[in-house]
Amino acid sequence: MRRIAGLLVAPLLLLSAVACGSDDKASDSASSKNGVPAITAGVKVGEKPTLSKGKGDPPKELKTEVISEGDGAKLKNGDAIQVNYLGQSWDSDKPFDNSFDRKQPFDLTLGAGMVIQGWDKGLVGQKVGSRVELVIPPELGYGEQGQGDIKPNATLVFVVDILKATQIPATAKGTEVAQDNIDLPKVGVKTDGKAPTVTIPKGDPPKKLVSNYVLESDGEVVKESDSVVVNYVGMIWKGAKEFDNTYSTGKTQTFPLSQVTLKGLKTGLIDKKVGSRVLLVIPPDQAFGDQQQQAIPKNSTLVFAVDILAKV
Repeated sequence: MRRIAGLLVAPLLLLSAVACGSDDKASDSASSKNGVPAITAGVKVGEKPTLSKGKGDPPKELKTEVISEGDGAKLKNGDAIQVNYLGQSWDSDKPFDNSFDRKQPFDLTLGAGMVIQGWDKGLVGQKVGSRVELVIPPELGYGEQGQGDIKPNATLVFVVDILKATQIPATAKGTEVAQDNIDLPKVGVKTDGKAPTVTIPKGDPPKKLVSNYVLESDGEVVKESDSVVVNYVGMIWKGAKEFDNTYSTGKTQTFPLSQVTLKGLKTGLIDKKVGSRVLLVIPPDQAFGDQQQQAIPKNSTLVFAVDILAKV
C-alpha cells in the first residue's frame, strides 16, 4: 500500500524533499571548530546562523556538536519535536534551506523516518533548548542520488535549535461516546495501540462532513495554528477499502493544520480535544473531488478513524 500522507499536507521543506534554496552566503574565512564548520554570525539560539565552509575532508561518521546546551528534557525516539534549522553542504558557502526565513518552525516525530537518518540519529539525547550542529555523512543523508541542489555523496551540515518536545502516548484514551447512528461507520474503542476496526455500512454516504468523537478525552482543544501528532486509518466508503494506515508502520504522522490541504481532515480535527479518537467522514468536495489520487478514485467519500495523540 502506497503512503498517502504526502497528499494530505502541503510540502514543507528539505528533509524528505528539498525546498527552495537561499541566497545567503557564509564566510569562507572562518576556521572550523572541533571538526565542524564554525558559526560566524548568529550564534545564539533563535538567531539565524551563518556557517563557514567546511575545511579539508569531512568526518566519515555522524557528528553532533552542542553549541549551546538547553536545560530541558533529553529527546527520545517517539517524541514530537519542534525545531528551527539551517542546512548547507560541507563544501559550500550557500545554505540550501532554512526555517528561520520562513518564520515557521519544523515539526516532526523523532525516529519515525520523517526526515533523513542523520537527523533521527543525531538529535536523540539532545536537550530541549539546545542549539546543536550536525555533520551528516552521505549514507545518513541523501547518499548517491543527491536531492535538488544537494549533490550526490554530499556531506551535510545543519544548525538546529530544539524548541519543544512532547512525549507521544501510544493510543487515544477517553470516555466512550455512543455510536448510535446506523447510517455512519462504527469505529472500535480498544486502546491497545493497534489500529481500531472501522465498519462501513452498505448504504450511501452522507453528503456533509461528519466529525464525531469515538473516545472523548479531556485534553486541550486543537486550534488551526497547532501541529497535531496523529495515528489514523483511512478508508474509501465505496467498497470499504483501506488506503492508508499509520498503525501498520509503527510511525505517527505530524500535521501542521495550517498546511493541511485536505479540507475535511483539517476542518474535522479543529476544535477536537487532544487525546481523543475521532470518526471523520469526508465527502468528495472536501476530499480530492474529481481528481484520482493514487488508489483513491475520483469523487470518493473518505472515512478516517483518527487518534489525536498530541499537539506541538
